[in-house]
Amino acid sequence: MNSNNTIKEIVKKKYGEIASASGGCCGSGSNCCGPDEMVNFAEGYDQLDGYEKDADLGLGCGLPTETAGIKNGDTVLDLGSGAGNDIFVARAEAGSEGRLIGLDMVPEMVDKARKNARKLGHQNVEFILGEIEEIPLGENEVDVVVSNCVLNLVPDKLKAYREIRRVLKPGGHFSISDVVLEGTLPAALEEAAIAYVGCVAGALQKAEYLQVIGKAGFQNVEVLKTRTINLPRPMLESILGQEGATAFLASDVRVLSVTVRGEA
Repeated sequence: MNSNNTIKEIVKKKYGEIASASGGCCGSGSNCCGPDEMVNFAEGYDQLDGYEKDADLGLGCGLPTETAGIKNGDTVLDLGSGAGNDIFVARAEAGSEGRLIGLDMVPEMVDKARKNARKLGHQNVEFILGEIEEIPLGENEVDVVVSNCVLNLVPDKLKAYREIRRVLKPGGHFSISDVVLEGTLPAALEEAAIAYVGCVAGALQKAEYLQVIGKAGFQNVEVLKTRTINLPRPMLESILGQEGATAFLASDVRVLSVTVRGEA
């Protein structure tokens, strides 16, 4: 099993490469990448206010800002903010009086997001370098936390959710889209680095994921949206072989995108 530091280095390397490329993983809106690349689970953002095409690298698995209940003047934190896509959408709701903070552990992503913010002329948007397990913000600083297909890449999810609760103001809440499982992945798929970076192998069982959130101290936790993700056969065959891929696709194992909301 990969150590936590090794996993983080794999994630940093891959996302750094994506940030430096011109078209993201496979270009926004594609269904999946080739067997040696990222898997794209993204939903379309282009109908949302604040959408910025250059900030959309097609790396999410949901639309957490849709259910975030962001109000004018809110302080919003996006965990794993990438090129800034969710922050720019959140700013359309928080307005010029809000404070929008994007956190990412990949320097290339932070640089790309800052360039996008400068291009858009947003004065109340900031992007900072850091890790979700040690968020570089004070206690009770944030009204709303959002995140899109990132928490499952974090090795210590309980510590991450406790950090989210620490930075949220009393009565604050999160809206997070993530990938979870129902059923057990084949060991080879769980171990594969390309699957991990594509959000598959870092995923917990759905019930366990919700238990982690509750253990972190959140109240009124709800699953607002569930969507089945179909893993592309070429990727499965590259890891499991033809017979293994056929067996997996015929099994009752499900990879799910869920959007979850909880209150501090």
